[in-house]
Amino acid sequence: MDHPILLALCAFSMMMVGLTWVCYRVVYKPGKFLKQLGSPNVGVAQDQVVDTSVEPEASTIVTVLRQIGSRVPSSETDITTLRGELIRGGFRSENAVAVFFGLRILSTLFMLILSLAMETRMPGDNPVLKVAVIVSGCAAGWILPKFFLEKKIAKRQEIIRLSLPDALDLMVVSVEAGLGLDQAIQHVARELQLSHPELSEEMSLVTLEMRAGKRRSEALRNFAERTGEPEVRKLMAILIQNDRFGTSMGESLRNHSDFMRTQRRQQAEERAGKVGVKLVFPIFFFILPSMLIVAAGPGLLQIFKFLFPMMRQIH
Repeated sequence: MDHPILLALCAFSMMMVGLTWVCYRVVYKPGKFLKQLGSPNVGVAQDQVVDTSVEPEASTIVTVLRQIGSRVPSSETDITTLRGELIRGGFRSENAVAVFFGLRILSTLFMLILSLAMETRMPGDNPVLKVAVIVSGCAAGWILPKFFLEKKIAKRQEIIRLSLPDALDLMVVSVEAGLGLDQAIQHVARELQLSHPELSEEMSLVTLEMRAGKRRSEALRNFAERTGEPEVRKLMAILIQNDRFGTSMGESLRNHSDFMRTQRRQQAEERAGKVGVKLVFPIFFFILPSMLIVAAGPGLLQIFKFLFPMMRQIH
């Protein structure tokens, strides 16, 4: 009786944790960040002061995670690397590193409890297997947050990469219409706010950094570092070189936009060419046996029904 109840409780707990995480990422976190960033800063007049120092009040769960994670010993190198990865994933809060470490600790404790519960229900008295289950559970609890973070980073980089051609087209139109690069970035960030919010957010931060006094090249390099996307690095290198040597900005952006669209089409054709090879194994292991059963099944049944009794009568 206890075994099904324990499994049900574990499944319910995992479902609630997953649902809480999804709701936090999809609903609470974007609203919290937008409230912190402010209503579109790219449209604020030059004489207005944008107050981004006041952060919204954190929830109880985030506060607990921050308090737990702040007590985890770690080196400055690890903290710097992790902060860069969190920024690439879209988590720019000052407490993001502590919250991430706290999430890792809670995930490890949860997997430890689950492993101990499974260990008591395992048949036999093999201590090595029980220790392996506990160690594997703790390792999985420690690795899972990093795994989800890497997935988040990859997804966000893909979204930004797919948004770049549209941004480049708008930037080409803006530059050829007579706007400077700073005003073009500001205009593109405002226009892409609804269609491509991730890229609009990053370009808005570029505008804010230049307003704060940073040089244009430094703000563009920070943009490339925040995203970690190779295509963004290429684009920022083109912008910096054009700004340094005074070459035609519109022509360079147009050529790079055509290159990115051609590259995207080639990648789509490459993926389409691999579909046939990838379908070999599902067809061989799943579809072909079913077709054989449907096609040859009735004949085999007739053979078993008539041929085998006739062979026994002959002998």
